[in-house]
Amino acid sequence: MSSVVILGGHGKIALRLAGLLRDRGVSVTSVVRNPDHEADLVSRGATPVVLDLEQADAGRIADTLAGHDAVVWSAGAGGGNPARTYAVDRDAAIRSVDAARAAGVRRYVMVSYRGAGPGHGVPQDHPFFPYAEAKA
Repeated sequence: MSSVVILGGHGKIALRLAGLLRDRGVSVTSVVRNPDHEADLVSRGATPVVLDLEQADAGRIADTLAGHDAVVWSAGAGGGNPARTYAVDRDAAIRSVDAARAAGVRRYVMVSYRGAGPGHGVPQDHPFFPYAEAKA
């Protein structure tokens, strides 16, 4: 059986993915910041892990990823605060890539948006700019 870790496991995409993977016989671990979300994860067949990805260093994240076959990054700051967007959607995401390498997890999927990348074209004065830059 294969196993997947979903980082940021309580958003709509992450919850749906957990159920789809479970239905295919994949073991799912879902990482959330808020322990109040654990029951939602269990109801979808995922094993919850409470970890604040914004604060966790790459070593702590690597410990969580160890032994899994793939990682899905679905965490996000939720918009509204550019500094937090960079802290979660860029910096913590980069730490998770480093952690996946350190843990020997070779498959990594970044949930993003259509058009993400260095040439995203979002103007600097647009509220979406910090997120577009973080994903680039």
